[in-house]
Amino acid sequence: MEQDVESPAGIRKPKLPKQAREDLPKQLAKKIQRYVQKDGKCNVHHGNVREKYRYLTDIFTTLVDLKWRFNLFIFVLVYTVTWLFFGLMWWLIAYLRGDLDHLADAQWTPCVNNLNGFVSAFLFSIETETTIGYGYRVITDKCLEGIVLLLVQSVLGSIVNAFMVGCMFVKISQPKKRAETLVFSTNAVISMRDGRLCLMFRVGDLRNSHIVEASIRAKLIKSKQTKEGEFIPLNQTDINVGYNTGDDRLFLVSPLIICHEINQHSPFWEISQVHLAKDELEIVVILEGMVEATGMTCQARSSYVSSEIKWGYRFMPVLTLEDGFYEVDYNSFHDIYETNTPTCSAKELSDMASRARLPLTWSLASKLSQQGLPESEQEGQETKTTPENEEKSQMAERNGDIANLESESKV
Repeated sequence: MEQDVESPAGIRKPKLPKQAREDLPKQLAKKIQRYVQKDGKCNVHHGNVREKYRYLTDIFTTLVDLKWRFNLFIFVLVYTVTWLFFGLMWWLIAYLRGDLDHLADAQWTPCVNNLNGFVSAFLFSIETETTIGYGYRVITDKCLEGIVLLLVQSVLGSIVNAFMVGCMFVKISQPKKRAETLVFSTNAVISMRDGRLCLMFRVGDLRNSHIVEASIRAKLIKSKQTKEGEFIPLNQTDINVGYNTGDDRLFLVSPLIICHEINQHSPFWEISQVHLAKDELEIVVILEGMVEATGMTCQARSSYVSSEIKWGYRFMPVLTLEDGFYEVDYNSFHDIYETNTPTCSAKELSDMASRARLPLTWSLASKLSQQGLPESEQEGQETKTTPENEEKSQMAERNGDIANLESESKV
């Protein structure tokens, strides 16, 4: 039996026009342009910030937000500069008092014993600020300026320690890495659930320690133009994922499927499968909660662009019952399978359902009117309620047309 297989050499790509070839990279770049990356990083850069002094007004947060290499550099730099500054002050006191000129004089009482140069003054500064106290270099009670400098260095050293150690502690204990074990499904899906068209995505927690008071939110990022002609880029619209019913508050022990019912209040009410493929939109999902081990608030983010929203699919089950426990198979966490789903929008689906109920109502009303009234009463009612009869006849014609359309669609 011959197989209809084309060899790679025989395949010829259609030659595109020059304008299409030039626009193709732009279109590809436009498709992958995201507001929020899949790993949760926001794809927004702040430029032309003139009031940069505002970063210094909150210096603590600025230091915490710096990258680790800059944070460690500033940490070492601050301590080194402090030790060098106070070492210079101790050497200057010894130089002005003449202690360096009476090193061999046993009768001379220096400000600091065994301080014979800048290096020894620098070491004494480190011992004083870090409270090491080797006992070889000590301050005497005959030096008032040295006592004052000792008090100043002790106070300022404590402030520097509190600031820098606190900054490093907050930097280390940030719950950003906890979000690495909170996973979102690669794709979002749209399918029927309980007779309603729904948008769904899945979230899960890889750790055994749970997220306390977990909650989920979703935003639709899409540019729009108002009736007055104003263009709003990247407009944010809230997507209801169970705020009214409390379904947005999660008990995230096993993976959960978050469901958004597409109704008349949904931004996807008039979007069909064809429109979704052509539309430029992005869904940003935000999972928040407190880390059970530290009590700090953690936030994990992800997003879905139009190409990552699969119409007519459902998620594969990942939870199975074993001997005495439930097991989660994370190999199937991102897997989806195809299911029968209408390709029309939720609005069109609702209109079709309402139309399907009209012929039955009309037929029952017509049968009851034929069985219940004699000819004389029917003629009297026709003379009295002529406008009503006209509306009924129009409704009957419309329902008849709808029935015909439905029968044609079934065929």
